[in-house]
Amino acid sequence: MITETKRLLLDRPTSEDVAGLHLICSDPRVWAHFPSLRHTDTEQTRVMLDQWILSWDRDELGTWVVRQPGSQTIIGYGGCSIKQDTFWNLGYRFAYDSQGQGFATELSLEAVRQAKASRPDLPIVAYLLAHNLASARVAEKVALALVHQSIDAGNPDPTAIRLAYADRPLSAEELSEVMQ
Repeated sequence: MITETKRLLLDRPTSEDVAGLHLICSDPRVWAHFPSLRHTDTEQTRVMLDQWILSWDRDELGTWVVRQPGSQTIIGYGGCSIKQDTFWNLGYRFAYDSQGQGFATELSLEAVRQAKASRPDLPIVAYLLAHNLASARVAEKVALALVHQSIDAGNPDPTAIRLAYADRPLSAEELSEVMQ
């Protein structure tokens, strides 16, 4: 099932997407804000992809694989997926050459729309590192507001600050789940 936006094709992931996704996940330029998450082998990408497929099977919405119309090349991935049965996690990542063109905002607007239509009872949350200003701007453009900031526990960089943006105030329980 493909969702079309003005400039993007958002497709449910399949196991055939692993090579195209790995090109993005292994590119150090894509992981400038969190280098330790860069994939160093295809198996890491395959495990991530398998989790996305399970999410779609369970929730009927999840992370999309992103292409442009008329192309088979994967230029990114993103969407909303349910975490801990407590909140929608909005995430997005694009190939280096596809960054800065508004694709993350375009994808995120559609993801938020579909998440609200599917499970409006769950808050929509984007959590990111404070120095990732482009991601923060995307979160704000899709009407998420900063609701929390703290040291990013478990991050190899002890000075990293984690920000949580949400479409509504979060309860202490929800915030605890988000910051895990």
